[in-house]
Order: sequence, then structure tokens, then C-alpha cells
Amino acid sequence: MPQIAITKFFDGEGPDPVAEALAAQNEAPRAAARTENLQESLLAHAGGQARPPRGNRTDAAPRIVPQASATYRPPFLLAILFAPLNMGYRLASTVFRAVFYVFSLLPQRIRPRAVTTAIAKSTYGRRQLLPRDAAARFKREFDEQYGDNDLPFFDGGYARAYDLAKQDLMFLLLVLIAPEHDDTEAFVRNTLLSPEVVGLVKNPANRIVLWGGNVRDSEAYQVFNEYNCTKFPWSALVCLTPKEGSTRMGTVKRLVGPMSGSAYVAEIQTVMSKYGPDLEAVRSERSVQAVARNLRTEQDSAYDRSLARDRERARQKKEAEAEAAAAEKRALEEAAAAELLEQKRQQWRRWRVSSIPVEPAAGADDIVRLAVKMPESMGGERIRRTFAGQSTMDELYAFVECYDVVAGDGSNKVLPPDDYDHEYRFRIASPMPREVYEPSKAATLAEKIGRSGNLIVEQFRAESDDES
Repeated sequence: MPQIAITKFFDGEGPDPVAEALAAQNEAPRAAARTENLQESLLAHAGGQARPPRGNRTDAAPRIVPQASATYRPPFLLAILFAPLNMGYRLASTVFRAVFYVFSLLPQRIRPRAVTTAIAKSTYGRRQLLPRDAAARFKREFDEQYGDNDLPFFDGGYARAYDLAKQDLMFLLLVLIAPEHDDTEAFVRNTLLSPEVVGLVKNPANRIVLWGGNVRDSEAYQVFNEYNCTKFPWSALVCLTPKEGSTRMGTVKRLVGPMSGSAYVAEIQTVMSKYGPDLEAVRSERSVQAVARNLRTEQDSAYDRSLARDRERARQKKEAEAEAAAAEKRALEEAAAAELLEQKRQQWRRWRVSSIPVEPAAGADDIVRLAVKMPESMGGERIRRTFAGQSTMDELYAFVECYDVVAGDGSNKVLPPDDYDHEYRFRIASPMPREVYEPSKAATLAEKIGRSGNLIVEQFRAESDDES
């Protein structure tokens, strides 16, 4: 990683995320110190986390997920066979519910205990909903019964509130309400809705998740059974208990029976002051772990970016080398082609010079006398030559093209080159009046120029000269 940081510095890039992460690590919160006695140290050394004595351990808080009840439909033939029994069962159930309803109207002092227990478990035909919908119905009925209030009931099921408290290290305050219980009305109005309790629950510093349920709902009734609730009003405070297990949720306090709002708050604050430092220590540990995890992520990200840049530079370098090699190869091929073309051109000149007609005698008829001014690249001299009148313009061009060969030794016999079409790199023109004579194997000198003429040879300019 130091090499990556040095590379980023000399490349002139922006702030280094690795350096920023290292700086953030230096400011990371440290885990709170813990104190333990000799017994806890021996237990930890024996191969496990120090745990309190068994008698002081809290009850485990269960995670409850409501199970949907499946409806069984018997086969058609069995349904017909047991139809009379089904009708009788429905009639008996109707009569029983009517009698049960009459007994439920009696005061609790003279009401049979079995009826009171059945009332707590009965739903009175209440439609069972999904946990989120049941929570919304509970909040709506609570507001209708006791008026508008500021209690922040959790808007989801018990399992979601349980997971939230466990994940965010919060306190989960459970409140179960039995509408038929005699103390429910006074408990809600005098305790739950008291300013002390509302302020305690709403204070963000206390980190409390409030979940409430009606025991006539399926989920709340399951919570009622799992927590062994035996008396109303009933509340419980649940939180993570690190000393009893790193992921264990425990029931740290049960609040049963009627009590004042101040006593209710005092009981909760006492428990929170006991377990709050442990939760704060776990929060600090998680914060340190999160900073270390972010640091590793930033380091991996910086390494990946550096590796990507190195790969990109290597790819560009490889492409540049490939382009340079291709350009060099093309240049060599073009040079070889140009050299081969020049060899064929020289071979053509040596071949063509052997077919140029000799100069006619001085007293011959039908002759054309020409004075040809060569360009500077070909010597710049003026050549005087006599041609037969029937000589073609192509023979004049061949004479100029092969002049240096003629001037040297024109007796060489060479075969014409294969796959070669000769192109003249000059034009012949008359200066006054200016007229350019193109090479032609059909037009004769007598037809184009006449008996005599002064001509100049003009070479084609290179493309670089045209551009300039």
C-alpha cells in the first residue's frame, strides 16, 4: 500500500481515500473498558465468555414469528358423509357462544374463572391479520379508545421490532393489553399516557422501541404465551445481554400489575442504567469494527483503482508498441515496394532505350528539329535532336526519360519488367504559346509540333511541395 500512496502522490491525484480512512481510524471510538472479578476471569480462561451466576441470569427473550393457520378441506365424499355432524357442531357452537356471551356480561367477582380465562384467549370472531396490519389496527383502536396520544408504537410485527432492537442495540419495551381486564383502562390512562412514560419512550437518547399488542390478536396472544404472562397489566423490557451471550436477547425486567407512571419510569430507568453500559460497550466495539471494515474497503478500493490504472497504462503501452511495430512494418513494406518499383523503372529504361529510333541523317526529308530544355534535376542543359516526322509523342517522352541511358551506353539488351506500367514523371510543353503535349502512341511529332520547336521538360512537383 505505501507504493500505491507514493504513486498517487506523484501522479498528482486528489485526496487519498486510504489516508482519509487511516485518519478516521485514529479518531475511532474505543471500546469501553470492562472490569471483571477472579471468577469471571477463570471462567473466561476455561474456554468461554464470562457469564454471571445461573441464578442471576435473565430469561431468554424469544423471537416469535406468527404461523399462518392452514385450512383443511376434506374430500367431497367425506364432506357429504359428515354433513349432519357438521351441522350439529355448528348448532352446538352457536348455543355455547350465546351462553358464553351471557356469562361474560357478569362482573368478574361472580364470573366463573374458566370464563375469565377463555375471555383472555378468545378473539370474539376477530379477523386475524398480518403482523404489520395487526399493528396498524392496534394503534387505530388504541387512539379511538384513549384519544390521540404521542406514544410511538412500532408500526410492524413483533419479530421486526425484536430484530431492530437486536441489530441497533436498543431496548424493546413490550406492552400487552387485554381490553376485558378491569385494570386496563386505568393502567393505560394513568401510566402509559402519563407525561413521564411518554417522555421516556420518545427521548431518542434512551433508544427505546415500543411495541404494543392486543391479546385478542394472534401474534400478541403468542407473545402472551411465550413470555408466560399470568397477570395484567403486563409490560416487559428486552435488550441484548452481552455478558450472557454475544447475540442473546434477554428479558431484563417485567412490569406486572397496576402502578403509577413515576414508578413505571423508575423501574425502567433502573434497568437501563444497569444494562446501558454493556450496550454502549458493544456499540463502541461495533463502531471500531465498522471503521476497520471501511478502512479495509477503502484500501481494497484504492488498490483496485491503482491496479486498474497500471493495467490501463500497460494496455496503452502495448497498443503503442503494436502501432509502432505496425507502422515500422508498413514503412519497410513501402520502402521495399518503392525499391522494387525503382528497380523495374530502371529495367524499363534500359529496355526502352534499345527501341528508340536513331537520329535521321542531316539531309533526310520529313524531319522535325527540336530543342529540349531539361529541368535542373536532369542537368538543366538544352538538347538539340532531330526526329523523323512520323515519330510519335511517346517516342519523344521515351527519349527524354532515357536520355542519360542514351548518353551513356544504349547497347544493353534487357527484357521488359513483368507487371509494370511505366508512368512518366514529367510533361513536355512549348513555352510560347504554352501548350502541353501529352504522351501518345498515335499522334506524331509533325502533327503536334511541326517542322521545329523549342520545348521544355516540366517535372511533377512532390505532394509536400503542393501542400506548402
